[in-house]
Amino acid sequence: MEIDFILILLGIGIGALGTLIGAGGGFILVPVLILLYPTMKPEVLTAVSLAIVMVNALVGTIAYYQKRRIDFKAGIIFAVATIPGSIIGVFVTTMIPRGQFDVLFGILLILLAFFLFFKSGKRKGKSKELRTIKPGYTFQRKKDKNGVIYEYAYSIKTGIIISLFIGFFSPLFGIGGGIIHVPAMTEILYFPVHIATATSQFVLGVMAMISVCVHYFQGSYDNPEVVRLMILLGIGVVPGSLLGARLSTLIKGGVIIKVLAISLAIIGLRIMYNAFM
Repeated sequence: MEIDFILILLGIGIGALGTLIGAGGGFILVPVLILLYPTMKPEVLTAVSLAIVMVNALVGTIAYYQKRRIDFKAGIIFAVATIPGSIIGVFVTTMIPRGQFDVLFGILLILLAFFLFFKSGKRKGKSKELRTIKPGYTFQRKKDKNGVIYEYAYSIKTGIIISLFIGFFSPLFGIGGGIIHVPAMTEILYFPVHIATATSQFVLGVMAMISVCVHYFQGSYDNPEVVRLMILLGIGVVPGSLLGARLSTLIKGGVIIKVLAISLAIIGLRIMYNAFM
């Protein structure tokens, strides 16, 4: 019973932070599962994570839709672009031994931590400047439920290329891809942080759903214990996702990103330490 309570609390934390930064929560869940279930196969580990990412993303999408922060035009295009990679990534996961999977995931977390800590938020694009420098960009103007107006521009071609890349690596490591997608949208595509996190949740929902379907037909969810694990996590993820959407207007994105980066580095080092010991 104690582990059940811990898993529900973990689900709440994953849902809240995943929705708050638009990352889906897989970057937290996978490291925890690696530590809690050292014998779990990589394809099952990622299957569990992607199912929870899907729930988190769908609940977060509904919450952000009500706040009118989702750019559906960009979201639909990017979501479609992730589909080929999502399918391929699921099959590649079955070919990676658990030891190699842990090392690769640890390296990925550390690289992401450095990027988020030192680079995120340093580049600020302005629509007027971009209109002069990049006339082919798509410009958008959105007004959310609170009356805040967002003006930004982005390259659809660049967004598609990024989404293809994320579509492959998301199911490969079970992280959902938002931890890469949100920084890419803000730093490369010039999306405002709040629009990027909301749109990322929508993209994650579609991408994770495709990956979960492939995992289902592969038999990754046949084990009753795996299903029970997902149910316990899911019980916490739903209220956590709603909490994260509410907190998104109260907490500065820069502070969250810094804390997140430090946490990722610590978890990545811990996973690599366990892999080599």
